[in-house]
Amino acid sequence: MHIVVYAHPPWFDSTSQQHFADTLCGGLRQRGHVVELRQPRPRLYAVTQAVMHAVTLAVTLAMTLAMTRAGLPWRSPPALLKWAGYVDQHLLFAATLRWARRHDPAHTLYVFSDQALGPWVPGFAGLPHVVHCHDLLALTGALGEGPGPPLRWSGRLYQQWIRRGFARARHFIAVSAHTRSELQRLAGIPAHACAVVHNGLNAPYRRLPAAHARAVLQAAGLGAAPEHGLLLHVGNGLWYKNPQGVLALYSRYARDCDSAGRTPLPLWMRSPVPDAALQRALQALPASAQVRFVPVLAPDAMAALYSAAELLLFPSHAEGFGWPIAEAMACGCAVVTTARAPMTEVGGPLAQYLPPCPDAGDQQALGRWAARGAEAVHTLLARDASAREHDAAAMVAWAQRFEPGLAIDAVLEVYRQVLAQRLDNVEARQAT
Repeated sequence: MHIVVYAHPPWFDSTSQQHFADTLCGGLRQRGHVVELRQPRPRLYAVTQAVMHAVTLAVTLAMTLAMTRAGLPWRSPPALLKWAGYVDQHLLFAATLRWARRHDPAHTLYVFSDQALGPWVPGFAGLPHVVHCHDLLALTGALGEGPGPPLRWSGRLYQQWIRRGFARARHFIAVSAHTRSELQRLAGIPAHACAVVHNGLNAPYRRLPAAHARAVLQAAGLGAAPEHGLLLHVGNGLWYKNPQGVLALYSRYARDCDSAGRTPLPLWMRSPVPDAALQRALQALPASAQVRFVPVLAPDAMAALYSAAELLLFPSHAEGFGWPIAEAMACGCAVVTTARAPMTEVGGPLAQYLPPCPDAGDQQALGRWAARGAEAVHTLLARDASAREHDAAAMVAWAQRFEPGLAIDAVLEVYRQVLAQRLDNVEARQAT
């Protein structure tokens, strides 16, 4: 097959999206297919970035001072950079789409690596195409659903534009059954038009022996892992990862340990530096609590971190798939997550589930939820060595369903069906 994969621009604020596109292209090429990756180039974006590097400091200082004295809000220059990126993506690059495909072989398959590329889709509605759909969290936010922060008017219009675009597509691949149901609910996509293919792991995550895991963490500059283990959270600092809930749960766990005369295990958060709200939550932790924020790590170091952890705390409000659940299980690490799809879909019967975390404004409900989560943590930590080994082996076996090769093969089967359907339609028209 000749396959053209359209992807977000390289400067798009999502390493996972770029990695997905690169992994998809690599897997398809390994199976002998001709694959082209097409994505916007940073034209206006690069010029704007260069100019901003020269003037940002002076402008920021002057404008911040002036606007503060006037009592007016000041939006930082990176907003200008974002809009320059939109021009590159939706004007300059979009204008080349029709020209670029003039030289493509007949029966080329056009693949959109994310449904957020929806504005480009209508021009391909009459050609063989597939749209990959990861999550619709931004769209639900634009519709005022969920506990996330409301979008500005511009963000709401942007998401409506995206939805109108990808709704023109006829073939989709969703990363979970939950994402497929959201496509049906929010965009009216019929179930028969959307296949479900679970993501494959981004790297060969595997369970490492304790000594090996400690050595890898040392080499990664994280120092020695705590001798008695640690609790782990993997997030990106955004609302849907529920870092506030993680700290509320950990706080209750630490207080329980204090009452029982035990030292709580430290919590390592693979997450960005905390914002002001999270800093306040950190200051409210009991004195015995220990929280460490860990930077982005290479896959081998992440595998070591999962292997060194006693369990993963992952009580997300929402997910499109939930990579850390699959990664942790591949490393034999127990998981405590939310009893809500798709977390239940990825964790299956082996994860420990909590009800959805209540809003932080309801302190009583949040306290009850945290107590239930702490109880789950205590139960997992109380397992003997035999039970831990049995559970770890079961999780590693479960995670084999997320092998990258299986995902690529399943995606390819959908691609073949789309092309075959296209050829059947062409032959039917020619026969009449």
